Amino acid sequence: MSVEPADRPGFRPAGGRARRRGLSRVGTAVGLALAGGLLLGACAPDINARGNAPTEERLSQIEPGKQTRAEVAALLGTPSTTATFDDETWYYISGQTKQFAVFEREELARRVIAIRFGADGTVEDMRELGLADGREVDVVSRETPTLGNDLSIIEQLLGNLGRFEGSSGNPATTQTIPGL
Repeated sequence: MSVEPADRPGFRPAGGRARRRGLSRVGTAVGLALAGGLLLGACAPDINARGNAPTEERLSQIEPGKQTRAEVAALLGTPSTTATFDDETWYYISGQTKQFAVFEREELARRVIAIRFGADGTVEDMRELGLADGREVDVVSRETPTLGNDLSIIEQLLGNLGRFEGSSGNPATTQTIPGL
């Protein structure tokens, strides 16, 4: 009876370890490629369109002196906002922004359609403004002082103890803590 090499205990065919090492390297390379692809995909920029962006076709239908507020609203929808001190000007504002991971949002495009109405309620003028027409506004960092006490969070929490109505709902059982 002859013993085949594969039947002998502890027998390893030639190249078995090298073959397994090669497979583990391929598996590692595939795993790293997948992980890298997922990481890069997760960091893709997030591009968002916001606002009311009327089409050129609809905007071309608006003619000064002809359409009323109701007709403009039916054609373009409700405006994004109106003028601050009167409602004679309607603004349709749209924009496109891009944000990459946790970095600041970048404005790619902005479009503002300003429609001004006359005293008779019809369109008087229509303008289109873009990103280049915008202006930087310096925000004032001062704080307006307020009257009252500056209380810490602990003082605020302790100050509310005893100021609630009792379980019977009788306001006579309300207690206040002097000095708080």
